[in-house]
Amino acid sequence: MSRLFPMFLKLEGRRCLVVGAGKVGGPKIGGLIDTGARIDVIALEATEEVHRWANSGVIKLELRRFVPEDLAGAFLAVVATGSPALDEAIYREAQRRGVLCNVVDVPEICDFYYPAVVQRGDLQIAISTNGQSPSLAQRLRQQLEKQFGPGYERWVAELGATRRLVMASNLDADRKRELLHSLASREALTAALAEKHLTENQRNASAETSSGGATTDDRSVTV
Repeated sequence: MSRLFPMFLKLEGRRCLVVGAGKVGGPKIGGLIDTGARIDVIALEATEEVHRWANSGVIKLELRRFVPEDLAGAFLAVVATGSPALDEAIYREAQRRGVLCNVVDVPEICDFYYPAVVQRGDLQIAISTNGQSPSLAQRLRQQLEKQFGPGYERWVAELGATRRLVMASNLDADRKRELLHSLASREALTAALAEKHLTENQRNASAETSSGGATTDDRSVTV
């Protein structure tokens, strides 16, 4: 089996076709929404959530049978009709037209797979087993979610803002590189998370005091 090529795609403004909008296809549609893609959905029926997305204008939904011309102009297609014969027929047509296609849960007829993803704001960690064991990928995702907690979202955003300042400065290239590496160190992360924890505790203590709750005179506050 060939090795997969890992990459993150920019889908903003690109047409993405999803065929099928049930319990399997619905989450795949949801995963495309925040990408800025133009999402066209073809299905005989759809979940309530998919109807809400269509009513709000987030996606375009047509309740009808798939026809080959639906693939015209699509950048990629996601297929989850529930019919193995139809799924494969759509995949073959996508291949003929040069459209990247994923038939959900059928790795043998997929051009790309959905990885297990740890999402912390702009930080994304994607895991794939090349279709060999989605269960292992999910287990690894759960482990990484514990290792890379919610605090990373804020820290990555702060790193991005700081990086832009550093890159716009008059420092030489070597000094910029050294500074950016030090900011991304484990020590810097630990300090940032500790500061965030301290600030939240102080905010909570202040809220309790201002709301007439216990004060520091009669209740200790652990920080």
